[in-house]
Formats: sequence, structure tokens, C-alpha cells
Amino acid sequence: MQRLKPVDVVIAGGGWVGLAMAKELAGRTSLSVVVLERGPARRLKDYAAGMDEVDYTLRYRLMQNLAEETTTHRHSTGQSAMPIRQYGSFNPGTGVGGSGEHWGGLAYRYLPDQFRLATVLREKHGRANLPENLAVQDWGVTYDELEPYYWRAEQMMGIGGKAGNLRGQIVEGGNPFEGPRSHEFPNPPHPQTYLVSLFAKAAKELGYHPFPTPAATLSQTYTNPDGITRSGCAYCGYCLRYGCMIGAKAQPTNTLLPLLVKRKNFTLRTGCSVRRVSHRDGKASGVTYVNEAGAEVEQPARVVILASWTLNNNRLLMLSRIGEPYDPSTGKGTLGCNLTHQVSAATPIFLDRPLNGFMGAGGLGVTLADFDGDFGLDPAFGILRGGHIRIASGGEAPIASFGRIPPGETDGSWGSAWKKAAIKWWDRSASITSEAEHLAYRQNYIDLDPTYTDNFGDPLARLTLDWTDHERRQAEMTIKVQGMVAKAMGAKAGNPARRVGAHYSTVEYQSSHVSGGAIAGASPETSVLNPWMQHWRMPNLWVIGASAFPQNSSGNPTMTIMAMAYRAADALVDRYLKHPGALA
Repeated sequence: MQRLKPVDVVIAGGGWVGLAMAKELAGRTSLSVVVLERGPARRLKDYAAGMDEVDYTLRYRLMQNLAEETTTHRHSTGQSAMPIRQYGSFNPGTGVGGSGEHWGGLAYRYLPDQFRLATVLREKHGRANLPENLAVQDWGVTYDELEPYYWRAEQMMGIGGKAGNLRGQIVEGGNPFEGPRSHEFPNPPHPQTYLVSLFAKAAKELGYHPFPTPAATLSQTYTNPDGITRSGCAYCGYCLRYGCMIGAKAQPTNTLLPLLVKRKNFTLRTGCSVRRVSHRDGKASGVTYVNEAGAEVEQPARVVILASWTLNNNRLLMLSRIGEPYDPSTGKGTLGCNLTHQVSAATPIFLDRPLNGFMGAGGLGVTLADFDGDFGLDPAFGILRGGHIRIASGGEAPIASFGRIPPGETDGSWGSAWKKAAIKWWDRSASITSEAEHLAYRQNYIDLDPTYTDNFGDPLARLTLDWTDHERRQAEMTIKVQGMVAKAMGAKAGNPARRVGAHYSTVEYQSSHVSGGAIAGASPETSVLNPWMQHWRMPNLWVIGASAFPQNSSGNPTMTIMAMAYRAADALVDRYLKHPGALA
């Protein structure tokens, strides 16, 4: 194995978190910082030359290669897990920028009570009235502590939206249920399309409070505090699963990387698959990886930061034998616990006029938070938490979206009559969607698979995950609301696309928002990380990303991930480097 010259900081993962941490460390200190990314480089000109639906949407060009590494899944500990061999439930990105290149750009903040959810549920319902297997936890950090970091991330990305709670004052047109903001959004929201305005009007008539979906797709040309200028959106409709061809969508490669490449103390290496964290005597000493040539390499470092996708952060810790693996039968151990996804549901709708659905932007839409958290919950469904409901004009790719027709329009799903109906309804159809919170349960967790391995011979991550009646009732409630709004819109509603069936399914895409496993908290007995994202047992090891979330909220987690990353960067630079050791 080749052993390289030691550096100050090595970061595994070149997405939002990895490049944000690198930017803070390389820009504010003289430390030598190396980022290792297993995928290829990403460049704006590559996107501009190849916005190909077959390549990006159907063949998943920006995603992890499942033939080389995937995960396995089972519903309970009594079953054998099977590998996920085709993209379905989630789409893990790879390459510089990671999932931050192909995300849609939805940029929500989490509700304040999410960060102390265990306490909130006990106070409201009483410990004895909560499900026995519930495993939700407080995060060890509050919304008020994260708010300045949310604002820093929003400025960096140029988020567009409308404040609904500005320093405690409710503002008309924004989200009245959100936590207080210290500032208005950096940019105004996108203009509404006919579809979006129709949804907003119907929701208001029903007494709800629609607000523009916060978006990382610029509504106008914008220069952020770092001096990075990006142009406004052209509404081409190629956002989700694509990199933006003009840079209007905030991505790590157009907001962070341009600053980093100017730093002499920064190095980015692509084609580097990190396999282990090296450690000795309670301290991380670096990482080992396989480079593009297939050679094993050791990179020694004073500080190690894991900044990859949720499941990959967990797997690296497990393969490196750092921390005590979680055992659901005894409740002992913390590494791998509190695996969560999101509770998604959708109702297809059909309208009487064309929508120009081929145009749009990833974040262009309207959201209802009237049923988020514990707001407005229908007691008939007996649920503890709800979620967002929204509609979007994100761009309908012609191949992937073809074939949506109202129920009863034809007798089958093929043939000349079906083709005629599909052509008729293609630009007159849309979906009302929802993403509800997924509570953590003791039986849902991550460990290493005893049978299946990756292309290097290392065990795959194994997910033990299934729905409970609570998630099914959450979906039923949000689908009921979706149907009410569709009716108020004058739309014909199709059969609900219930993504919460009898069991959790890896076949249908739900979101890439998988979280947990290496969770943060206030105690090493109940969490892997302290509130600064520092490993409890290894103070020079930092693990940042949605793997730190004790449970999953509704909406896209990117802004919360970034807020936690910025807070961790401040702690590392301002406290740890001055006095190396545990911060909590």
C-alpha cells in the first residue's frame, strides 16, 4: 500500500458537505485540506452539451453504480436481505457535487420542534401513550442555535422564497407555521405558473395557507456573499436528476468549488473510493482508499471528516470498527440505529387545458404546511406528526412522464386507444405530492450484510426497514387532503399513488432523503456524535450529513444538513483547532 505525505485534514466525499467543510477550513486557516471523491469531476460545459433524458433520467448518469456498490434490504430481522439491483426507493449521487448536482433544489427549513421531538412528544402525549418501540430523540441542538447557519446557507445558495415568520412577526404570503427567521429570503420566489396559481387559489378557498416553495433555483441573477454570481433560471425543466446547464440551480460545483480551486492549500482527488478510517489509541490517523488505477493508498491526516451520503457514512464507520454497532434485540449500541426515510404519497390530477408542463424549475411550486409537524392533524387518523403537501411545475420530461391518463379512460395500458389517450392527457396532468415525517423505531436500523459484498469484497450496508400503521395513516391523511384540493381546483383526480403500502418498498422512488445511523445527541450512551458533529469516542473524527438526524422531518433535508455543517465548521476552526479534544 502506498503511504502519502500526511495532511492536516482529509474529507471523504465531495458533495455539499465535503466541499462546504473544505471551503471553511481552507479559506479560514492555512491547513492543508484534501477532499476524496470516488466519482468523476463535474463541469458546467458537460451539462450544457448533454441534457439527455435517456442518459440522465432513465439511465441515472449522475448516480452511484449499483453493479459496484448497492445496499441490501429486508423488512425484519427474521428475514434474509436482498440486494437492491435497480434504482427505485432512492437515488444516491456520485461524482463531484454528489446529490447536490442532481437535486431538485427544494430548500425547506425544519420546524423548531423537530430538534427536541422526544421532549415535545412526551410533554404532549405522555410517555405511556407513545408507541413502545418509538426511538425518537432530541438532537442536542436547537432551532435557535441553527438559525444563523440556515441563513448562511441560504445566502450562499441564493434561496428564493417568502418569509412567513420574520423575527416573530407573521407575514402574509409566507409560511405562517415556520420557525422565526432573522432575515427575508435572499431572493424573491419564482413567478407562479397556471398550475401552481390554481393550486394556491384552491388551497386558500379551503382555508389553508399556501406559500411559495423555497427554491435553490434562482429567480433572478444573484451574487452571493462569497462573490459568486449566477444567472436566473431559464425554466428549461431539466433540474431533478440533472446538473444545471447555466448554473441557475445552486450546486456544489458552481457555488463552492470555484472558490476552492483558487486555494493552494486545497486538493481534490477524484476516482478515490474511501474504504476505511485508520485509527489508533482512540484517534483517527487518516483514511485508506482505492484510486482510479486500482491501487490502495493511505492518506494520513490530523483530522478526518466523513461527508458522504447517509448510508455511506454509516458503512465507513462500521467497516472501520469505530463505535458499537446497534443491536435491536437488546437496545445496546448506537451505530446504525434510528434509520428513517420519508412518508411519501401522491395524487395524479388531470385538467381541462394544456399546462406547458415541459417548462419549469425544480423548486417552482407552492407548499402547504398546515399539516406539517403537529399542525392541523385530523384526529380520526390517530397520528403524531404530519408533513408538507405541495404542487410543482418542475418540468415534465417527455419520455418519463408519458402515459398518465385518468382512470376509466381506456380498458388497458397499451394499444392505439391508450396511445391516443396518453397523447391527449400528457400536457394536462400533474401530481399533488406530500412528504411526511418518518419517526424512528427500534426495529429500523443499518448494519453490515453477512452475505453480499461490493466490488472490493467489503460487506454491503444492510437496511432493516418497514412501515408501521402510523406511516400508513399519515399517507391516508395527506391523500385525503390532496383529493380535497384537487376537487377545489376543478381537476379530475386519479387513483392515489400510494407509496406507503403493506410494507416498505425499494421499487418505487420515494426520495433520496434517507437519514440516521450515526445520530447526534446530548449523550454518548444514546448517540454516535455530539451536537457539534464530532464523534464521541474519537475527537478528531467528524461525521456530517443526514446520517446525524435522529429522525426524519418532512421536506428536503439539504438546508438542515448545511446548517449543521456550517456549525460544525465553526466549532472545528474556532474551538477544536485551538484546543484539540472533545467539545462536549
